[in-house]
Parts: sequence; C-alpha cells; structure tokens
Amino acid sequence: MKRQGGFTLIELVVVIVILGILAVTAAPRFLNLQGDARNAALQGLKGAINGGAGIVYGKAAVEGKESDSSPQTIGKSPNQVEIVYGYPTATSAGIVATISNFSDDWEIVKDTGKENAAGKTIKLTFKQYKDTAEGSIPSKCFLTYTAADSTNPAKVEITADACK
Repeated sequence: MKRQGGFTLIELVVVIVILGILAVTAAPRFLNLQGDARNAALQGLKGAINGGAGIVYGKAAVEGKESDSSPQTIGKSPNQVEIVYGYPTATSAGIVATISNFSDDWEIVKDTGKENAAGKTIKLTFKQYKDTAEGSIPSKCFLTYTAADSTNPAKVEITADACK
C-alpha cells in the first residue's frame, strides 16, 4: 500500500491553538482603539458641558439674569460662573468653571477663550495637546463651545472626524 501524506488531527489542533495565541496577542496592536476612545471622551465632555450650561441657565433664570447681555457672575465663591444671556461665557471663568476636575484631563486650546462677550468661542482639547496652536492640534480633536448671544443659546460642537 501507498502511504498518504497529510496532517494528523493532533497536528491541526496544535496549529489552530498557536494561531489563536498569536491572534490574541497581535490583534490589539493592529486595532487602533485610541481614536474611538478620544471620540467617546469628547462626547462625554460635550454632555458635561451641556449639563453644566443647562444648570447655570436655570439658576440665571431663577435670579432673572437670563437676558442680560453684559457678562455677570452667578453663584457664590468659590463656585462662581461668568454668564452672558444666562449661559456660561466662553472663558475659563465661564464654561470651564462648570466642569469639575477640568485640569485633570482637558486644556483650553491656545489663543482661544480670552474674551467673555456674547457669541465668542472657546476650544477645549486633551491635556496632552497643551500649548498647541489651534491649527496644529494633532488629528484636530477638539470641542468648540460658543457662548449664547441675543438670538441663539449656547452651542457645543465636536471636531473629531480624524481623531485617530
């Protein structure tokens, strides 16, 4: 009889086990989950900002300051927030003051958020991009908060389409 060449069942199982081990250890290196994590973090920050702005607007409405066009403060020290048209201003004394532990994870994009007037914007990004100018933030991962003006409430937008 002629002996046929081939693999035994044991050899096939060993090869499959080795391939499985390689897949488990190598796959995470090929999958880039950082972009998804950054997008999720920005979505979380957006939710925190929307919640904080809503709470501040409610307090401003109770105090009758929701239609004032000049910047004012609301709350008691050390929890004061600067507002315009009832919403936090686009400054560190405004919207940033509504976020607890802001400096642990986030930074203000360099050269934004210096004015407290209505309709102005502030851009927030990850702490690792500290002191990075707006045009060169890696991957363009940032959030833009626009202060309220006479016709529009405060607005939050995320720029993270290439956040990889």
